[in-house]
Amino acid sequence: MNEPRERLIVALDVSSIDAARAMVARLGEAVTFYKIGYQLAFAGGLDYARELVQSGKRVFVDLKLHDIGSTVAAGVKSVARLGASFLTVHAYPQVMQAAVQARENNLQLLAVTVLTSLNDANLAEAGYATTVAALAARRAAQARAIGVDGLVCSPEEVGDLRRIVGDRLTLVTPGIRPAGADVGDQKRVATPAAAIAAGADYLVVGRPIIAAPDPKAVAEAIVTEIAEAATKKMSV
Repeated sequence: MNEPRERLIVALDVSSIDAARAMVARLGEAVTFYKIGYQLAFAGGLDYARELVQSGKRVFVDLKLHDIGSTVAAGVKSVARLGASFLTVHAYPQVMQAAVQARENNLQLLAVTVLTSLNDANLAEAGYATTVAALAARRAAQARAIGVDGLVCSPEEVGDLRRIVGDRLTLVTPGIRPAGADVGDQKRVATPAAAIAAGADYLVVGRPIIAAPDPKAVAEAIVTEIAEAATKKMSV
């Protein structure tokens, strides 16, 4: 397992490369792993991903690919050439199969089970006759069979999904909120300690860090919480 500092992924949800560079500079050595999502990706963030990799940081490209197989495969190959460590795809069987066949350059594929902003009522509204827990479990089993490298799931499902996939898949958990932090638009959240205790390998944290008056202090506090939770989990 990676060191506690390497298990924190900071979401660079900012509007420009200049803002991203400034945040990375403020965080310094407190953070080694960054996520680039839609906001920054569409503002030049994919080129910036190369810059981060060249500086010794790890990069998670969070574009949640979902398209016909050939298009997904082409996208996976392009992201692999950036030197990214992780790339997300939606956990639909055809999408996962195409992505697995196209992966290269040590790129790890993460299948997104159910977005952390959704609950059972949202699924029903979208036409799904199932629950978040059941859908996440089904997609986890399919991902394991197809051969993706890991899953993105909320803290609420991570324990159940760990029992389904065992140690074969990496579990990456967004929706992380330190005690007392604003939940925002997330619906299935947990503290860093709770997510680690449940079986998460990596935690994705955005606003609680990048919107803080002292982002580095918040990041360091989360790393400490990860370390303490991991030690406690190992001693049980």
